[in-house]
Amino acid sequence: MQAEVSQGPKVSDLVGYLPLVIFIAVLGYISLNAPNFLTLQSLELIVIQSLPVVLVCAGLAIVVMAGGDDVVSGGIDLSIPATAVLSAGITAQMLTSGVPLAVCAMVALVACTLVGVLNAVLVTRIGMTPLLTTLAVFVAVVGVNNVITVSRRINVDHDWIVALRAEEIAGVPLGILLVALIVATLFFAAHRTRWGLNMQAAGGSRDAAEISGINVNRFVAQSFVVAAITGFLCGFFLLARGSGSSPGVQDNLMLEMVLATFLGAAFSPRRVVTLWGAVLGALLVAAISIGLKSMGVNVFWTGLIKGSLIVVVVAFSALAQRGR
Repeated sequence: MQAEVSQGPKVSDLVGYLPLVIFIAVLGYISLNAPNFLTLQSLELIVIQSLPVVLVCAGLAIVVMAGGDDVVSGGIDLSIPATAVLSAGITAQMLTSGVPLAVCAMVALVACTLVGVLNAVLVTRIGMTPLLTTLAVFVAVVGVNNVITVSRRINVDHDWIVALRAEEIAGVPLGILLVALIVATLFFAAHRTRWGLNMQAAGGSRDAAEISGINVNRFVAQSFVVAAITGFLCGFFLLARGSGSSPGVQDNLMLEMVLATFLGAAFSPRRVVTLWGAVLGALLVAAISIGLKSMGVNVFWTGLIKGSLIVVVVAFSALAQRGR
């Protein structure tokens, strides 16, 4: 009998950590060159600015968990930022017309849910690729929002929207508490309920799940609806962060969503997308964005840096998956 040879860390495991190492190096460089970057005030600003990104990342994480973490054929929903902007646009337009906030929220919720249903039908019934489907829906939803808002900025000063930005409870900003509650609810649903466990089984191995009698398409469809609802909620935090609805917000939001969600896989022992990993990734991405801005880096260079980081994160994710 041959003695077993102990194996060290696999190359795929080390590759999975590289995006996180790169981000830490970038943050280290920023902390050395940006004044007051590591102060409590700056850290609080990072968390507040990251709230919309946290919500869309949480929605994308649910879709990836249900459909699998393959960046091409697995679970992906690029339309969530557009859904968030649609929610913000509908709410802002109706609020400025004197419609009560509750009615605005109901209309926005219906519109966003329809986007999720559309994604679900196109992917699970028609059989379209999630990546191309949600990208096409992203473009279509942005067009709808431009029609609603006439592609103009709409200022919002409603008390409840302002409270999301300025109100505090026991010294903690209200927005942070609400987003923490939303993320905790999603975590409970995904990890402590039968629905969530079946959903993760569907995303972990489609063939094994179907053999076990799990209707995979049903959970994939439901994940798109959940993601659309997170987009609906994100719309209110976009209104709070920007003091209104602004055209073009969805582009940067999508970049940060993809970057943060797949970066978060580095926090998982199996290098897969998780809910908490996506949240931590959103915080890191927000820290880099604010750090680069405080250093005076041109906004165009910031976009180039984020785009390059997306390529690095997705590439290393694919290499790590191939190694597994």
